[in-house]
Amino acid sequence: MKLPRFFGKKRGHRRTGSQAWASLGDAAFHAALLAAGLVFGGLLLSGVAVPEWRMNHQFARTDGVVIGKGLFRRRVTEPTGTISSTWQPTLLVRYGAAGRTIESWSRSPRSTITADREAAVSRLSGWRLNAEVPAWYDPADPKVVVLQRGFNWWMWLLTLVLPGALVAFGGSGLIRALVRSSTSEERRAVPGGLAGSLAPLAATTRQAPDHPGVPACDDHVNSPGTFLAYRLPIDSPESWALIGFGMFAALWNAVVVVLAINAGIDLLGGRTDWLLLGLLVPFAAVGIAGIVVFTRRLVIATAIGTTQVEIGGQPLRPGHSYDVLLAQGGTGMLESLELSLESEEQATFRLGTDTRTERLVVWRQPVGSWKALQLSPGTRFEARVTAAIPATAMHSLATEHNAVRWMLVVRGTPSRWPPFVRTFPLVVFPPERSPRQGDAVAASSTA
Repeated sequence: MKLPRFFGKKRGHRRTGSQAWASLGDAAFHAALLAAGLVFGGLLLSGVAVPEWRMNHQFARTDGVVIGKGLFRRRVTEPTGTISSTWQPTLLVRYGAAGRTIESWSRSPRSTITADREAAVSRLSGWRLNAEVPAWYDPADPKVVVLQRGFNWWMWLLTLVLPGALVAFGGSGLIRALVRSSTSEERRAVPGGLAGSLAPLAATTRQAPDHPGVPACDDHVNSPGTFLAYRLPIDSPESWALIGFGMFAALWNAVVVVLAINAGIDLLGGRTDWLLLGLLVPFAAVGIAGIVVFTRRLVIATAIGTTQVEIGGQPLRPGHSYDVLLAQGGTGMLESLELSLESEEQATFRLGTDTRTERLVVWRQPVGSWKALQLSPGTRFEARVTAAIPATAMHSLATEHNAVRWMLVVRGTPSRWPPFVRTFPLVVFPPERSPRQGDAVAASSTA
């Protein structure tokens, strides 16, 4: 069986990408988040939520008498080899359960565990010997008794929010990936269908009025520029990758923190949950790797600085020239900085059972090029140039299987960081028809 390629490059700037590998990577990422949410939620439910719920809803009410007080001491061996102790106040209670009288030490909340013996002793002073107190015992094990009930609301909130977010985010993304991989392009294009509603890339591009197939340019005119009329939106893969790694690192390490807190509480209580520790090690490794990758990308983005492009007019038409302002911030030396106007054609087709998308840069014109730029904090490099769209150029197009995209592309090579590419999409409208052309078309239709 021949596997589809991750990425291919043929004849110059033609690029072919496989939807199969894209769906596989998307499914694997969301499956990892879903698994983390299920494991994390299961640990919190079984270790905290379920026992606390049983204590508040299933334990039977009885009357008890406090007949003894004491401190439960737990010895904890530190990683360095030293031995420390923690103390937990506890009460010996006599109570009736299951038709007999039982004497048992009550279970205290974990929050009462402390390394300060004097603090633990002071907590016992509020209980009097031979005092009658309400008690609740476990019907499944009558020797388990508590004198205080209640909910640890922050733990319940943590149990619901963090695993719930991971399960919802991971599950919905996994369903979308599975639906896209198991349905055809035609089925995904059906309005209102399950596949169409769940497909992450199935949203249709809004078209410009009076220009079928031409995308609207609303996003290109809603932000005024500083020097020129409009500030162009940026469509940089680096920005999306930075946001994605940041979200992953935040969600994953939130799970790691809670797992570490539970493991620490168990160790302070003299218990060692090897399953929890075994899960904590790989989870922590993935979390640290996520932080490292996100930090590296963040440092590169902030060190290079922001790139802004402004243009003098909208909408763009073939045969016209437009003023363009390039502004580059950051610090350090830029060995080169280039601005080019490019047109790219895209076609989506099926090859066997695999859906492939082929992109080809069909036209590229250098707009400006600069060498050895020294960038300083608080200032930015600015250059004003002119970009001309050829009179014979094809206008922008966005259909189900084909697209023509125009863009201004900024390429930079810092002296200490990897090269960067930042793209600013454009929308080129069809050429305006002159009044004589309009009259000729009307006369022809009348005839």
